[in-house]
Amino acid sequence: MIRYHITGGLTLEETLAAVRRSAAAGVEMIQVREKQLGARELLRWTELVMAAAGPAKVLVNVRVDVALACGAAGVHLPADAPPPGVWRRLAPAGFLAGVSCHSVEETRRAEEEGADFVVFSPVFAPLSKTSPLPPHGLDGLAQACRAVRIPVLALGGVTWSNAGSCVAAGAAGVAGITLFRNG
Repeated sequence: MIRYHITGGLTLEETLAAVRRSAAAGVEMIQVREKQLGARELLRWTELVMAAAGPAKVLVNVRVDVALACGAAGVHLPADAPPPGVWRRLAPAGFLAGVSCHSVEETRRAEEEGADFVVFSPVFAPLSKTSPLPPHGLDGLAQACRAVRIPVLALGGVTWSNAGSCVAAGAAGVAGITLFRNG
């Protein structure tokens, strides 16, 4: 099961502590999602997260420029961003592109446009924020997983108690903010 830690809502020190716990637990990917930061500060945070992440692959939310500048493993894009294929021309070989998807149609489009994986949400009611989107549930997650060949990660209300159900529905793993906050 792929574990995808998404940062957000903590101080830098708290973020680094959470990243170190995730790295020690063997988390495979960490997304730096600090929307409040400008480019320079985001670059600094990302470099510090990369130093704390051990072998986990670090991706940067939205900011392809920052991901490339600091040598991150990839970028995480919203569904309405320019497609991953556009960025591949600028990126080194192996640069990962994940895409946030909120429907089966978006999931298919992300795969067609060159995404390496998708984060499908919300599966359940989110724990860290309110969402205008209704939860898809395990049936919706299963439909998204069957629609593509690339890995689909479940996001939104995922806990360690229901993570196994997400994988049983076809998800390659789980993603979360709250899920990784306290280890």
